[in-house]
Amino acid sequence: MNAHKFDEGRLMQVLVAPIVSEKATMVSEKSNAVTFKVLQDATKPEIKAAVELMFKVSVKGVSVVNTKGKTKRFGRSIGRRDHVRKAYVTLMPGQELNLSGEVA
Repeated sequence: MNAHKFDEGRLMQVLVAPIVSEKATMVSEKSNAVTFKVLQDATKPEIKAAVELMFKVSVKGVSVVNTKGKTKRFGRSIGRRDHVRKAYVTLMPGQELNLSGEVA
């Protein structure tokens, strides 16, 4: 219903990549949530609209975590990993999102 407020081109860019890790898998099995890496300035309503638009599922809620990038050394020089904004998107009961099918 509120998907019309957002620019569709912007929504296509909001979701950067799905996060596939042990933690993300455990969360998905426990609470039917999918984890995405999203743009730094993405808002919760934007993320919800983007997931609903791209995967045709209904979203129950979105929680967001900002992770600071770790400082890493490469020999003498010091670099830093990028800051990451993660979105845990909880789907409505009975909904499921098949990421492996989307990628292949």
